[in-house]
Amino acid sequence: MDSDLAIVLGFFLGCLAVLSLVSAYSDGRWPRLGALLLVISAGFILYAARMRPGGYRLEELPEVFFSVLGRFS
Repeated sequence: MDSDLAIVLGFFLGCLAVLSLVSAYSDGRWPRLGALLLVISAGFILYAARMRPGGYRLEELPEVFFSVLGRFS
């Protein structure tokens, strides 16, 4: 898995984690799935940041997202 795909998956799972955490909080449940998704998301993002020489800059993230999406269309 290349680092661009890993960071896109990390951000996508992070968004799902936030939604799951908010849903669990509003229903009064323990946020087990949200916490698990958050840990997996952080793992993907850390993996991507460490595997890419020099890391990622904020300005290049939109280009990374669209290049990954372009591979699957």
